[in-house]
Parts: sequence; structure tokens; C-alpha cells
Amino acid sequence: MKTLKKYRNIFLRIMDVIIIATAYFIAEMIIYDRLDIFFSGDIAVYLTIAIAIITYSSILHIFKTYKNITRYENGNDYLVYVLACLLSYAIIMTIKTIFNAYLVEMRINMVAALIIVTALIGYRVVIRLILNTGHDDKVKTDNNRKNVLIIGAGDAARTVIRTIKISMKNTYHIVGLIDDNINKVDYAISGKRILGTRYDIPKVCNKYKIDIIFFTISNISSKDRKEILEICQETQTKVRILPGTADLIENKNLMSNFRDIEIEDLLGRDPIKLDNKKIGELIEKKVVLITGGGGSIGSEICRQVMKYDPENLVIVDIYENNLYDIEQELKMNYPDKNITAIVASVRDKKRLNEIFEEYKPYLVFHAAAHKHVPLMETSPLEAIKNNVFGTYNVVNCADEYNVKRFILISTDKAVNPTNIMGATKRLCEMIVQAKNKVSKTEYAAVRFGNVLGSNGSVVPLFKKQIASGGPVTVTHKDITRFFMTIPEAVSLVLQAMSYAKGGEIFVLDMGEPVKIYDMAVNLIKLSGLEPNVDVEIKFTGLRPGEKLYEEILMDEEGLQATKHDKIHIAEPMNINMDMIKEKLDKLNNLLETTNNEDKEIIKETIKEIIPTFKDKDVVNKERIEEVSKKEEIAINEEKLVAGAIA
Repeated sequence: MKTLKKYRNIFLRIMDVIIIATAYFIAEMIIYDRLDIFFSGDIAVYLTIAIAIITYSSILHIFKTYKNITRYENGNDYLVYVLACLLSYAIIMTIKTIFNAYLVEMRINMVAALIIVTALIGYRVVIRLILNTGHDDKVKTDNNRKNVLIIGAGDAARTVIRTIKISMKNTYHIVGLIDDNINKVDYAISGKRILGTRYDIPKVCNKYKIDIIFFTISNISSKDRKEILEICQETQTKVRILPGTADLIENKNLMSNFRDIEIEDLLGRDPIKLDNKKIGELIEKKVVLITGGGGSIGSEICRQVMKYDPENLVIVDIYENNLYDIEQELKMNYPDKNITAIVASVRDKKRLNEIFEEYKPYLVFHAAAHKHVPLMETSPLEAIKNNVFGTYNVVNCADEYNVKRFILISTDKAVNPTNIMGATKRLCEMIVQAKNKVSKTEYAAVRFGNVLGSNGSVVPLFKKQIASGGPVTVTHKDITRFFMTIPEAVSLVLQAMSYAKGGEIFVLDMGEPVKIYDMAVNLIKLSGLEPNVDVEIKFTGLRPGEKLYEEILMDEEGLQATKHDKIHIAEPMNINMDMIKEKLDKLNNLLETTNNEDKEIIKETIKEIIPTFKDKDVVNKERIEEVSKKEEIAINEEKLVAGAIA
């Protein structure tokens, strides 16, 4: 290898000397229109050539041009050649002027310099093209290379192309690019042709047998991203996404920035815009306490709260492993900040009083709760102890220790609940609204639906089932749920907290409900597999307490707008503490006189306490009839249209 390098440099230096000498003869021929210049014996020409060879060669050496790898030279390297030639020309003219040397005149030197710089760069470009073409032809014979289609023809795409050309030719072969700008189609970016728009993706993938698609567009609306990814998904081709061009700057290893498509990409939700100043005014230099801080929602609240520089973040959770994980993560990211992790249960009034007395929080986010619907149907008394009385304990501590603002994390399952978990969360909302009327603390609740990737979410379950070869289990083909990402939900919780004046139930805009069956299909396709071919989708029947759809409002509630288009307020209901205490007394008596096996007694008591509690079977039957009626209407409309056309 060293020998090859040595001969390569000798070859380049000899070529440069030949070019420099020849350039002067050609310049003389051009200026004087003489063909016998090679044999004229003009001393000035030979002396000038000798000085030029020494000068140009020395400057090229000083500029380290001979250390370049010719195959990978680019515009910046060629600019160095231009500067080296300009400097060499200036030195030669200085020698002629200062020493009045017997050299050729200025215009010959100038023409020679132009010839030299053109030839030096020109033959190196030719060598680079020959080497790269030869190398590319050689690599094309490698059957292990993957055919790549790049979505987007911007700066990120250029960077991807350059990276693959330089260091990943043995892995990828770039077939071309896709861009929605019709004016770019059939033009080339970095030597790779733009083959069409998003609508040409299926045709291109089929024609060129594309193995992988690189999605490189960062500045794009969520709706367009969703539509393009859905087109890509239909091709059953592996898709990888570059999150943003900022990653290209922060991480030199570009390919490590690419990630697989996630189900979030297919929701088509726009990024959340926050009033960070208003949030910061409440959190900065304040003590913030978060119950259930080790859970999926609670831990994300911790992460986002820390961005606003609290005086101390107090994280309370009964599960020590999750608590330890979020504590270590935050201490690593914020080594100079006060972060206190406390193992405690919200059921323990004495322990809660100790914590509130010691840390005196300014803000409280109450995320601790049992949330798993079927499990709470099996153990209903545990849901009552933890969700209802746990919330009551934290609410009372907030009042006693003069907390400024208390935010309950609620759920859409609290609306017209058909299960114990939803009913207990509805009672928690009622406790918060009632307590707000008798306390200086400002109490509010934030209600939202399912979050992708949370503990107990359907998405991680589906991924595990797909990884093990299936089947993927869906309870019912028509079941729908509202979804948003964990960071999105928490950012809106913080914004709602900044709007709270006390007594509100904030309802987050969850977008359109998503069919769980469609989600299962998408996740299987995202894994590069075919639903019901590679992985079976199996219907298992609705689980205990599960209804076909969720709601965000009860019949008696209406919505008020807020400053944020994704946050609304449910109309407050007439609930007071005397009413709440009466309900809690009934539940307390239930805890003392029954056990988890007395499900009918528990359910009847819950119905008395929560008037909006509904029977699951009745609700689901109504829903199925509603869906069937809509489908029947749609079919009849299609028949009418077909008849009219005929």
C-alpha cells in the first residue's frame, strides 16, 4: 500500500511538471502565433519554465495537494489548486519585477497560469471519474447491495448520496430520487436522477426492485409526511426516516440518524406549539411534585418540567425500578439540578403528609393511578383504593400545604364509563372540581385518550406479537380509540396547567379516532410483512369492561375554547364536597364489607355513585347497530349512484 502511494505521488508530480512546461510553450504559441517555439532556443522561455516548475511544485507541495485521495476530491480541493496556481503566478511575477529577471513577459505568464490551473484540475477530475466509474461498475456486480430510492431532493438527500458514494458503496446502490417539485423531475442531484413525484413511488419501486427507501424530507407537514409514507408502505418496501437536518450536523455518522417508521408517523398530527413563556413562569425556580413519576406519562412530565428549570423536582412513585430509572436519566441530563426521588404510595396519608411538609411543592401533577381496564375489572377494590382514595389523599395534602396549582391526569375512559377504572377516574375528576370550590389551591384535570407506547398500550403488545411471528390479537374489528404520542400529550398537559384558574376539566384534541384493526395492519406492514399472510390477525372478543369506542365529553358537558386550538374546557358541573364525602363514605363502606369477588355488589354501588356509568354490553350493542346502519346507508347510496349512471 505504501509503495502504491509512493508511485502515485511520483506520477502526479511528473504529470504536473509536464503540464507546467507545456503550458508555457503553448502560451508562447498562442501569443506569438509561432509553431517553432520548442526549437527556438529562447533562453527566457527555458529560464521561466525552470522557475515556474520550482515555484508551482513547491506551492502545490506546501498546500498538501499531493496528500489528497484523488477519487474523493471535491470542489473545496479544486479551489485549493486555483489558489496555489494564483500564488505561484504572483511569485513568478514578483521575481521578474524585483530582480528584473530575464523572463518571459507578463501576458505569457498569465496565459500559462490559466492553462496550468485548468489542466491540473482537469486531469485530476478525469482520474476521479475513471476511478469512481470503475469502482461503481465493480460494486454493481455485488448481489448483496441494496437498491435505494431517496425521497426528497434537498440538502439532506445530497448528504446521503455523498455519504453512500464515499463509504457505503458496498452496501447501497442509489437508483434515483423522488421529489414532489415537478420542475425537478428528470434532472439530477449529485449525479442521481429524480425519477418522479410521490405518485410514481410504486412504479419506481416495482421497476427498479427497490430494497429500501430513505425518507430525507424534514421540512414537511405532518399530513404530507403521512400520505407519502402510506404510499411507501403500500409498496412493502423497507422505509427509513431521517428525523431532521440538524441531526446531520450533530452526528457525523449520518446513517445512524435514520430510524424505522413508527406508527406515530402515520397519525398525521402536526407538531404542538406551546406558550413556553407562560409555562416557564409557573415552573421556573419552583418546587414541582409529580406522583406516579416513574410511569410512562409521569416520567415524560418529569422530562418536560426539567426543561423549565424548577428549583426542585420531587418524584413520587411506589414502583422503585421505574423511579430509579427516571431519577438516573434526569441526573445524567441535569447534573447540577435538584432532583428528589421518593418511594411512596398515594394510599399512605401519613407518608404523603411528611413529603408535602418537607418539600412544600408549588405545583403538583397527579399521574399515579391504576389504568389497566381488564385488570381493574378483576380487582375493582384496588382501583377504588388507589385511584379514588389515593387521589383524595393527594388533593387534601395540596390544600393543607398551600399548593398553588394541582393537575389531575385523567382519561377519556372517565366519560360515560363502562368499567371500574373509568368510573374511578370520573370520581377523581369530581373530587378535583368539588375541592376547588373550598380551597385556595387551584385544582384542574386534563382528560385525554390513549398514548402510543405507554405502559399497557396496544402498540408495544402488537410489536411483541409481530416479533414472535403472531398472531396479532385484536378484540373487535370495529373497535376504535383516540391516540396521541406521550410527548404530545404531556406538552398539552403543561400548557393546560398554565391556563388553569381552578375547577376546569381540560379536554385535549385527540384528532380522529383510529381503528385498532387498522393500526395492527399498519404495524405489520411497517415490519415488512403482509397481514394475514406472514402474520395472522386474530379477533379475540371484547375484554371485561371494554367498549367499542371512547368519548371525550359526557352528554351534559359542552366545550369552551382556550388560547390553544388543541385544548378545550368541559363545562363545569355542580359538584360540592358534601356530595363527594357522601360518595366516599359509600365506597369506604364497600371496602370494609366486600371483597374483589363481590363484583355485582361493587358494580351496583359504582352505578349509584357515578350516574353516568353504563353497562358495557348495552353500549357496545348500540354502537354495533349504529355502525351497521351507517354501512347500510353507504351501500344504498352506492347502489343509487350506480343506478343513476346506468
